[in-house]
Amino acid sequence: MPYLGSEDVVNDLKRALSNPHIQADRLRYRNVIHKVIRHMTQGVDVSSLFMEMVKASATVDIVQKKLVYLYMCTYAAHKPDLALLAINTLCKDCSDPNPMVRGLALRSMCNLRMPGIQEYIQQPILRGLRDKASYVRRVAVLGCAKINALQGDLEVDAAVVNELYSLLRDPDPIVLVNCLRALEEILKGEGGVVINKPIAHHLLNRMAELDHWGQSEVLTFLLRYKPRTEEEVFDILNILDSFLKSTHISVVMGATKLFLVLAKEFTDVQRDVLARLKVPLLAACTSESREMCFAALCHVREILRSFPGHFSSHYKKFFCSYNDPHYIKQQKMDILCELVNDDNVLNVLEELRVCCTDVSVQLAQTAIFAIGRIARTYSEKCVKILAGLLEFKQEHITSAVIQTFRDLVWLCPHCTSSVCLVLPGCDEIIQDNEGKQALIWLIGAHGELVPNAPYIVENFVDNIKTETSSLVKMELLTALVRLFLSRPAECQDTLGRLLYYCIEDETNMAVRDRGLFYYRVLFSGIEEVKKVLSSPTSDPSLGFLMDRTEQPINTWVSSFNTLAPLFGKKHCETPGTNTSQLNISCAVDHLLSVEPVLAMDSADLQDNSETFTLIRNVVITPELFEKKWITEDVICRLNTDWKEGVLPDTLQAFLQKMNIYTIAKSRAGTQPWKSYIYAQDDKENLFLAELIQDTDTSSLLMSVKASTGDEEALRIFISLLKSAVADILDLSR
Repeated sequence: MPYLGSEDVVNDLKRALSNPHIQADRLRYRNVIHKVIRHMTQGVDVSSLFMEMVKASATVDIVQKKLVYLYMCTYAAHKPDLALLAINTLCKDCSDPNPMVRGLALRSMCNLRMPGIQEYIQQPILRGLRDKASYVRRVAVLGCAKINALQGDLEVDAAVVNELYSLLRDPDPIVLVNCLRALEEILKGEGGVVINKPIAHHLLNRMAELDHWGQSEVLTFLLRYKPRTEEEVFDILNILDSFLKSTHISVVMGATKLFLVLAKEFTDVQRDVLARLKVPLLAACTSESREMCFAALCHVREILRSFPGHFSSHYKKFFCSYNDPHYIKQQKMDILCELVNDDNVLNVLEELRVCCTDVSVQLAQTAIFAIGRIARTYSEKCVKILAGLLEFKQEHITSAVIQTFRDLVWLCPHCTSSVCLVLPGCDEIIQDNEGKQALIWLIGAHGELVPNAPYIVENFVDNIKTETSSLVKMELLTALVRLFLSRPAECQDTLGRLLYYCIEDETNMAVRDRGLFYYRVLFSGIEEVKKVLSSPTSDPSLGFLMDRTEQPINTWVSSFNTLAPLFGKKHCETPGTNTSQLNISCAVDHLLSVEPVLAMDSADLQDNSETFTLIRNVVITPELFEKKWITEDVICRLNTDWKEGVLPDTLQAFLQKMNIYTIAKSRAGTQPWKSYIYAQDDKENLFLAELIQDTDTSSLLMSVKASTGDEEALRIFISLLKSAVADILDLSR
């Protein structure tokens, strides 16, 4: 909608532009044109002044020309017929002795958005590519890309492409970079600009002449070149070495990525490059620019995937500042979780504890969940801090703590007793569904350790009619049935009332079906209920001694210095993944979806195995395992063949299904790879074993110890280990 009085303003401007007295005074004439541009930017329709503005372009005043050309480019699409009148003036200016006028006219012609403009600007652009002035050549090169965009689906002009390739050797460095970008746009249908050996070495030799942004562009294009010899690789790396010391972070990142790509077969070189990247990346993490800070933090997380302790000595750089936005604080907390070690754990936990009471609910819960991640390694310290947070009696804090406790109890069963001591009273504070589900699960899974567990569940049952979440109701059903098995006298009446409500009054069909299911199972007898609910309540194999799998650098180097780390892109596919490994993993997943059937070769072993049962969900502390391992002697050593390419984790997953649990293991890729496992039978015989897998010898060495004199039980346990190894190797064939 035009502004009030705009017609009068336009008429006044039109009279002023046509006034010969004003035209004779160059300063007054330019001021009127300034007014036209100002009203144009304010939304006033001044397109009716097109003819007068075209006449104003015939001047030697370059400032006036810039203003007039800006007006023409704005209204050319709305007045295409009148815009043709300005073509002659622009073509004439393309031959002006002043290179600034030539470049300005050529740039304006390329910006005229009107049909049929290509036939008018093609010749001026070709002349501009050979112009003596570097400024005109810069504009002409970019104009080639604009012409290509206007042509649409027409074929690429081979002559223009050849001309642009020849201009890669132009003495002006900006022309060189513009040629790369123009060729990339013109040849995008053919895969972009081709970087062969002569072009690559020419670009490397010209790098020092470019500005920071030009160097970043050239480094990106050099990623396409694949050196043929190792000698050529190191020649290129030697040239790039100086750019790792650049003061501009984009150049350092581009050079680092090129280093990592070219040195993909030289792990030591990649490590050295990432070590040199540490200082500039930390400087970017403390930048005043929030965008740059966030990008740097995301790339720090990428590096930590392969080097977990790479930034441990600089962990204080990742402490949250009071004015950091939430998305940066969240990244810093995630990084701190990766950098925790014995030396800094107290400082890191104190930093996160302060964040747990932040006024931002989302940030406070993020900090609590971060402490929960650290608790997998330092459970005692973290449980104490989390329990102290419950004293604030804040709903969002209590809910996040209970959710963290639920995950912690599953991963670290030795924390169960400490967690259960602080559960009473939390049900009066929690209001959100996630917190309720976590609390109910804890009560149901470990209710025997909570003195008033039946009364906590009874409060939820009394308010079942006002509960709106079907997930909470179903969790309550399962928890109460579990609790009924351990404390039947206290839960019988409450369970009856809950089942009656779910079957008779509940409108949600999923909850009603769950209630009917438990009613029919209970009607079949307690033993049937125990069979149904005999799944483990925790996973000791994921204990706090297990290390995070380190990924090779080459798995994420392709996304380095791109937007992928900022978007949190998941690297599901690993370059060079062996097909046999994928087949083995799939087969093991299928095998673990059912109960394992152990095939024994010996007939008497089959008979005796019926009386040999390994207890499910056995938990022993690392201290007890170490004590037993030191005091007991090795009873048996087995050396079996191991096929190259088979992941040791598949064996551990299979052993866990057999109730043989892992208490510690080496990082993935470590040679030799070690793992310590344990199991206990129904006669309280404890079995310990050490697994050592060495790819050099393609063998798996198993050393077995036991705190028992039952030779038959020990023989069966050793046979189970041999059978598990044989089954895994059979899957790889």
